[in-house]
Amino acid sequence: MPCLEMTTKRKIIGRLVPCRCFRGEEEIVSVLDYSHCGLQQVPKEVFNFERTLEELYLDANQIEELPKQLFNCQALRKLSIPDNDLSSLPTTIASLVNLRELDISKNGIQDFPENIKCCKCLTIIEASVNPVSKLPDGFTQLLNLTQLYLNDAFLEFLPANFGRLVKLRILELRENHLKTLPNI
Repeated sequence: MPCLEMTTKRKIIGRLVPCRCFRGEEEIVSVLDYSHCGLQQVPKEVFNFERTLEELYLDANQIEELPKQLFNCQALRKLSIPDNDLSSLPTTIASLVNLRELDISKNGIQDFPENIKCCKCLTIIEASVNPVSKLPDGFTQLLNLTQLYLNDAFLEFLPANFGRLVKLRILELRENHLKTLPNI
């Protein structure tokens, strides 16, 4: 598989194929990069590292849905899946309790699940260029959010308690259908 790039605990970076034949020890992989590989689904090899995987890059592929097994990756801190063909973000996203960065820009995602609020460690969400018309109320419980990018979406309004996001330092909402902003 020529597209796989992974980083191990020993900081080996390169185009590698996972191999379990070295001295019988399990490889500890923390970063996988499958960007620009023409993938239509998340590679099954990702799930071999569900205990140690911290960053997963699936940028610029043709992935239409995220498999349930992906959400068993409890150590995942960064999930980058921009420029794919996703139409929804599954409710199982709530199981990624250590997730800090989520990039789902340039997809066809129409809404966020209410239980996104369970991803309390989220600090950065990049969701620009998606047909999102509203954010769920649970979004206002992402109290560690510092950066939110929702440019070129179809947002008509923000949740009433949006002002609760006091750590928010960057808020980009260009090219939306917002007529009013909630009181802070």
